Amino acid sequence: MSERAAPHYCPYCGDEDLMPHEGDGESGSGYAWACLSCARVFRVKFIGLRSAAFGGSDGGRRPTDGNA
Repeated sequence: MSERAAPHYCPYCGDEDLMPHEGDGESGSGYAWACLSCARVFRVKFIGLRSAAFGGSDGGRRPTDGNA
């Protein structure tokens, strides 16, 4: 993926005032983002998809939305 996927809000304070943080870029660890409200710098990294999210043999268990 050549484009930078931007987070919509800070995971710490919830504000939307974010900008890319240039500097200590570690190869393969994702891009860093700086929150201008709480002064934190964080990374967002996509890990993968859960296999249970696609159905199949789940042993009788189904993913829920937290209201089960």
